Amino acid sequence: MSTDTERVEGETESSLSLLETWNQWYHIPIVGVVMLFMFSIRIQAYDRFVTEDGTPALAAIDSWYHWRTVQWTAENYPRTMPYDVWTSFPSGRYVGQFGTLFDQIIVTVAMIVGLGDPSTELLYTIALLSVPAMAALVAIPVFLIGRRLGGTVGGIVSVILLALAPGTFLARTTVGQLQHHVAEVLFMAIAVLAFMVALRVAEREQPIYELVVDKDWDALRTPTIYSALAGIALSLYIWVWPPGVVLIGILAVFFTVQLCLDYVRNVSPDHVAFVGAVSLGLTAVITALLIEEPGTSVTSFGYLQPASAALVALGCVFMAWFARQWNAYDVERVYYPAAIAGLIVAGSAVVWLALPSVFDTFAGNAMRRVVPFGQTATDLTIQEAQPPGNFSEHVFAEFGAAFYTMLAGLAVLIARPFLGREFRTEQTLIVVWSLFLISMAATQIRFAYYLVVAVAVVNAVFIAATLELLDFDIDYLRSVEAIKSVEAYQVIVIVMVVLLLFAPLLPPVAADTDTAWNQSANTGPNPTAQTWEPSNHWLNENTPEPGNWGGADRADELELYGTYEYPEDGNYDYPEGAYGVMSWWDYGHLITVQGERIPHSNPFQSGARSSSAFLTAESEERSELILDAIAAGESPSDHSNEQLESMIADADESDEEIRYVMVDDQMAGNKFPAIATWTGPEYNYYTTPEDLSPNEPVERDEIGETFADVPYYNTTVANLYFGDAIGMEHYRLVHENDERMTTFVSYAVVDAETGELQYNADGNPMVSVNQILDQRTYIQMIQIQQHPDFDIEEFDRRQHTPVKTYERVEGATIEGSVDVENTEDATVTAAVELDTGGERGTFDYVQQGELEDDGSFELTVPYATNDELGVEDGYTNSAVEATEEYRVTVTAPTDDGFDAYDGEVDVPETAVVDGETVEVTLEELEFDDAEEIEDETDVDPEDDSDVDDVDGNESDGTDDGAEDVIDDEATDDGDTAGSFTPVAADVAG
Repeated sequence: MSTDTERVEGETESSLSLLETWNQWYHIPIVGVVMLFMFSIRIQAYDRFVTEDGTPALAAIDSWYHWRTVQWTAENYPRTMPYDVWTSFPSGRYVGQFGTLFDQIIVTVAMIVGLGDPSTELLYTIALLSVPAMAALVAIPVFLIGRRLGGTVGGIVSVILLALAPGTFLARTTVGQLQHHVAEVLFMAIAVLAFMVALRVAEREQPIYELVVDKDWDALRTPTIYSALAGIALSLYIWVWPPGVVLIGILAVFFTVQLCLDYVRNVSPDHVAFVGAVSLGLTAVITALLIEEPGTSVTSFGYLQPASAALVALGCVFMAWFARQWNAYDVERVYYPAAIAGLIVAGSAVVWLALPSVFDTFAGNAMRRVVPFGQTATDLTIQEAQPPGNFSEHVFAEFGAAFYTMLAGLAVLIARPFLGREFRTEQTLIVVWSLFLISMAATQIRFAYYLVVAVAVVNAVFIAATLELLDFDIDYLRSVEAIKSVEAYQVIVIVMVVLLLFAPLLPPVAADTDTAWNQSANTGPNPTAQTWEPSNHWLNENTPEPGNWGGADRADELELYGTYEYPEDGNYDYPEGAYGVMSWWDYGHLITVQGERIPHSNPFQSGARSSSAFLTAESEERSELILDAIAAGESPSDHSNEQLESMIADADESDEEIRYVMVDDQMAGNKFPAIATWTGPEYNYYTTPEDLSPNEPVERDEIGETFADVPYYNTTVANLYFGDAIGMEHYRLVHENDERMTTFVSYAVVDAETGELQYNADGNPMVSVNQILDQRTYIQMIQIQQHPDFDIEEFDRRQHTPVKTYERVEGATIEGSVDVENTEDATVTAAVELDTGGERGTFDYVQQGELEDDGSFELTVPYATNDELGVEDGYTNSAVEATEEYRVTVTAPTDDGFDAYDGEVDVPETAVVDGETVEVTLEELEFDDAEEIEDETDVDPEDDSDVDDVDGNESDGTDDGAEDVIDDEATDDGDTAGSFTPVAADVAG
């Protein structure tokens, strides 16, 4: 048949035109529908993030800090926040990965919609919807890359795989996930696409060195423009995420490999080197304009990004020049790659010797982000930075069988030259890029959100290869007759491929809860943020603004959305009256945004080591020295008390202090192993009695007594959370969030036959102390009980409120004297009843001491018996108040009983805050059995046997059956991997 109109009888020219139009443009409505699907499933839970009172409700903890940087940018548009004094007290913090292009895009859209003055409500709405919108936009570069690799059908398959993937990419791009991850994926995909186009143009236009020398701009114009666009795209990606310098490293490997391949294949390296020199050279210039913090930190806009880009650009020029020199000496081309490899090794050795810090920066970040080994112990406390336990299971859960068909697609690309097929340089880029993303995903579980793009686009190659193998041209199917010509085996194979790719991602093969639709529908506000919100709001309303402490009245120097210059020494000079809040780093952003107070540590992990040192300190003396050293600008993590005292003495006087400490159930429970990891010793030290020998037999009925006084209970976090600071001198409970109660369980693994305590291979007892009784702990305990050789001995159960806030005070000194004969064995006790102002009601604070030889005594107490000071005075409106005066007693044993003295005293709040002394007069008690007074004041701060359980019933601490109380809330939002039961790995399965 000579013409298309003759092909089918009766077919009109008009109908053929419609078919041709459809064949040319059918992918546009398909991709549009896929994008609409991606956006719609990600906003299903929108209503859960819009609260009645207008307060933000976001998903991940980092989302809260992005909300701060979005608000800051809106107040200071078009600038973004480079340096923040509202975190990392007492130094301030360059925020690097926040306040970037991602935040600026959101605010720019809000400015357009809000006509230059968006309301907070509009800004929040745009922020919520921007992440799902960016996720949908990822489909465009994915389709274009897929089409370049596998035709239009391949591109469509790519975007459908992207839309159905139920894993990390979906989880990080739903509504409420106000994080830069989605922008990372979008702009990396755009950058890779731009480089593919630039490389293809260079192959066609063939720019060489002589054209540059001759200034033949007509010949160089097109490759220069496309190479420049690739450089701009790469710069935008780095502007979104400074650690995106990793893509520069991937490109460095690609250009090295491709230039070697070209030279060995007798193709001029100039073509590809031109793209590398122009694109990376422009990237070096643009990223140099972004420099905000001097240094080579990978998380900062500093020297690392432009230096890396410039180095790769120069490397491309050098390799092209070196190839010409190689030709001049008439050396076999096959040895060129070996020479390049030798030069790279030699150059690395020179950098290692001459600039060890620079070498460590490159090598360290490669080990942490790219290579699946070499992570530090502290890296592994971050859940998202952990490697997947089982990589095969991990990738199948993320992508189904598409990961394995992607490997087949990579094999097809690599095999093309050996099969006599054209192998384009853009295909080398895809191979190198994909292999790096696989390695990154095997290094840190979070990088699966990058790998999803490679999985999607490389499957276009797999699809194209399959159709080619079947001799099946889908573009030919323009008529009924053409469709009838399809063979049965072709249909069968295509159906099998479709099922292989998509069935694991859809019901009924995938469980309903595992599909993209259901996972996105089940998202909601972060439970940790919801738990902390009442405490942080209380902090905001009942403590002085930073700068107003003690009536300093300098809060106007610390505006929440103010602009602050980066200090030369990296330490901001806070005004008088500024103060910090101590907690674990997971909660720093919440304290900043919800509480509008300045945390010491934060999810940037600044202050993490010193926070760990404070929380694990085993005496109040040491905890106080650590806080004083922090205020003095020191890092006190591994110093002795004597060294800390020397640091403090040598430091300049400063009014900067840590004034509040916030602890929660996670810090006291499941996060404690991660907290201990930062400063050591290991977790087993805290949960093992000092006098217990390795593998020492302990009978079941002796376990509770044996582990009742492990070092864990001496730590500051345990004394504050479980002990209510009873017996401490400088910490007073000022608020607790008691909207719900958290149940803790301590248990040991015992031999099912002998009933003796079990030990692991290292000789450590298989014991978990104060694990939160949530669903995970319950399942772990059930797994242990189902093991034929093991049983569970639960030896303690207690309940406490989820978040407690303490104020750090000087403490008032109660002094007095008595006349007793036996001062050596005498005990002095001061006790006061305190009302928490919440559901828990009252508890007793008790402080004990000893008599001096002359019968005098001094007791330092942190609680006042009045509330004469408040926020307007520059102090705290405490929610915890004394119900009576302090009762001070002295008991001294005699030959026939006890001498006992008793008295009451008021302790003004000014005395507590300023460290003043109050005197008490005691009178001798006249009763026969003076032991009564001993009983009344013998309070064990660690005894929780009288605490009510969640049903309101008294718990004796020995209840059996972990199933009685289950906390359905998630214990973590994914940012920290400290929550685990150490025995689980030893007995699971």
